[in-house]
Amino acid sequence: MIIDFNDETGRITQSNQALILDVLHFASDYLKLAKNTECSVTIVTNERIHEINREYRGVDRPTDVISFALDDQIDGVIDPVKPNDQMATVLNHHYGDIVISIDQATIQSKEYGHSLQRELGFLACHSLLHLLGYDHQTKEDEKEMFGLQKEILNAYGLTKEV
Repeated sequence: MIIDFNDETGRITQSNQALILDVLHFASDYLKLAKNTECSVTIVTNERIHEINREYRGVDRPTDVISFALDDQIDGVIDPVKPNDQMATVLNHHYGDIVISIDQATIQSKEYGHSLQRELGFLACHSLLHLLGYDHQTKEDEKEMFGLQKEILNAYGLTKEV
């Protein structure tokens, strides 16, 4: 997966940027996505994600991460949630954009009692799954998405204790 990374805050460390990119590459490989697919990641402040949340979701508060999926199917044929050999023929498919609030990630890592790295890795994996069409609107969908998310993060070695 090709990832366009942008830190609007100037506050993300090299190691945290590397972790986010590594988790996304790992998840992409784990899910067998084509190497030439793309997404973008932008790191923002709580003030900026609040603006985005209000403008695009009608929710007047900051949040930790927002995912902007570009589509649910590629040419109406290939389901990116369940990739297969056909995915290799899709050139430079852009799944969408991930926006992470470094402020909210920092707050939540303290609230949950784990590292900022664990929180950033979780948010990156969670939002990638959203780009791929997973959601947690129903109990059944939540079980599927959160189960896969946990499976990927555990395989990567980023457990809740980290």
